[in-house]
Amino acid sequence: MIAVIGIGFVAALVSTWMKSDDWKPGRVTTEASGGGELHPVTIRQPDIQPLVATGELDAHGKPVMVACATCHDNRDPNYQANSGSALEEFHQGLKYDHGNQTCLSCHNSEDYNTLKQADGRAIALNESMTLCSQCHALQHRDYQNGMHGGMTGYWDLTRGGRTRNTCIDCHDPHHPKFPTVTPVFPPKPVIGENPATHDTPSSHHENHE
Repeated sequence: MIAVIGIGFVAALVSTWMKSDDWKPGRVTTEASGGGELHPVTIRQPDIQPLVATGELDAHGKPVMVACATCHDNRDPNYQANSGSALEEFHQGLKYDHGNQTCLSCHNSEDYNTLKQADGRAIALNESMTLCSQCHALQHRDYQNGMHGGMTGYWDLTRGGRTRNTCIDCHDPHHPKFPTVTPVFPPKPVIGENPATHDTPSSHHENHE
């Protein structure tokens, strides 16, 4: 009798579910179930200019900047350079640790105002995600699914918009790996545990009997 009642209850649930259009498999939801409009998701576009500091200050105390092309248009490209120390001027002290890539793996030797994709096509300096995703496909997949990359705003887009970081908001493109860090404070032991081993006094005593 109990089994018959259970089967009837499950059948009623399935029937109700199948009649609802909102939760059928494969349905793509573009609005909240209440019909509210979704707010936009904005990906930050960093304001990057093709300029480099000369190390000098102007009359107002501001850094004197020059366009990258000022020097690079008059010099042969160095496809082996991958550090500031290898250069005679500018970019000194540049920390570089990005696999086996060199400067011109990403920078466009035909137009230093742009970056270069793997197939040679030029892209704007602020389109770092397009560039990075060519090699970092798994991270880009996770970013698209919301599991990678910082953001601010609302998870529920019916309540408000969301702003997401782009790659270089968190990663330095020349040495993108985050250093290993140690938490300032260790986890607090549970009352009665030994802070060094997280063993309780009673269990420690039992192990030696």
